[in-house]
Amino acid sequence: MAAPAAACFRHGAPAASSSSSSSSSSSSLSLQQNQQPTGSCTMNMVNGKRLKRIGLRVVKCSSGIGIGDFIGGDLVKPDLGRWLSDVEEHKAIAIYTPHEGGYEGRYLNRLVRQGYYFLDLSARGLGDPETTLTKIHPVCPAHVGKQPIARWYFPPEVDYRLEALPPHAKGLVVWIIEAKVLSKAELQFLALLPELRPKVRVIAECGNWRKFMWKPLKEISGLATE
Repeated sequence: MAAPAAACFRHGAPAASSSSSSSSSSSSLSLQQNQQPTGSCTMNMVNGKRLKRIGLRVVKCSSGIGIGDFIGGDLVKPDLGRWLSDVEEHKAIAIYTPHEGGYEGRYLNRLVRQGYYFLDLSARGLGDPETTLTKIHPVCPAHVGKQPIARWYFPPEVDYRLEALPPHAKGLVVWIIEAKVLSKAELQFLALLPELRPKVRVIAECGNWRKFMWKPLKEISGLATE
């Protein structure tokens, strides 16, 4: 028994059998020659069973590939020096991190080595940034429908921690995650916060990008840079 012919097509019918007419065979042959399949298809006989092997082409991305794509993007950070200088110069930075996360830890640790202490906050539960960070602000705890509605007052988050910093500390870094949900006015206040509190630096996670990058928060919020 002759081995059955097999064809690998993305669109179209398989090749005609030997019992078909010569015209249909020639048309099928021309169809096979004109089409460019995305992979290769072969048929092998093992123990009387047919096995199908499909080879797929590799899609190569030639744009933006560097040494970090081969040895680990979190191991090679030649821009750490520029990161420190930009934090000291602009004092409020908007960062864009990869979706998988983890890369920002290298830059955070470098600030820790410089003597900064951190205040980690989420923008989704921040409320009004000016009131929460620099003023005595009220907080209503959940009453679950059984306790009376109460209102507690807390000290300013930034001022309270500035007073608690040890003498050798270089400053306080307010690291805000999910800052992309903040309004333009709220981002502008965060950009101006280091001018109100000189020992404060602001890092706001304003979005995601393929690699770790940053810009001055004043530029992102629409304030004119000096």
